[in-house]
Amino acid sequence: MLTISNDVLPQSSLCYLAFRIAFRETLERIALADQVGCDPHEAFGFLTEVPFLRSVPAHVQLDLLAATWAKHVACESVAADLVDEAVLYAVCETSANVVESEPEILECYLSGGPLDIAPAAEPMLASELRALHLNLASEGDYLLVSQFEDLPPDDAATLKAKFGMTEEKLEPMFDVLGRWYLSPEFLGNLTGLLTGREVLKTVRVLGVR
Repeated sequence: MLTISNDVLPQSSLCYLAFRIAFRETLERIALADQVGCDPHEAFGFLTEVPFLRSVPAHVQLDLLAATWAKHVACESVAADLVDEAVLYAVCETSANVVESEPEILECYLSGGPLDIAPAAEPMLASELRALHLNLASEGDYLLVSQFEDLPPDDAATLKAKFGMTEEKLEPMFDVLGRWYLSPEFLGNLTGLLTGREVLKTVRVLGVR
């Protein structure tokens, strides 16, 4: 169970929808980019919803999504770090945007998955997906980090202190920026989000060895 402050992210079909849609949307974008030969430095993927993490490679974004998902479905309580909070915000916003802008693709993203659900792509669904993160006691600090980069060091330190953002709390966000390789746990973390066949497709798209 993933916890933010004293709140627990509900282990619900709605949460499954958010993570699965964001994963599938990003994976499809990776496959398309490979086909058309996009600029390798172009920022895309669900995590671009968080300004500070826009430059994280799309395949690493999927790795981070899978890691947060694994914490969410774990039997034991796991406290979310700032990256987990950023991932949750981004999957909710991305999935809601897909429902609003590409409702016809929703069935494709959900079909054949571990859960047999087929919700209607209605405005209420997008609102419910966003409510997943809005209803939790998150301060949204992951959205503020990029603003500190534009400030003089002393001013940035003052603001960080004001919002209670210690170096220890921010460290996971900075660590993510330097990642390129997928973690050894990546495929295992997809349990419950993708079927075995879908995992194999993911392996092919990402070129995982």
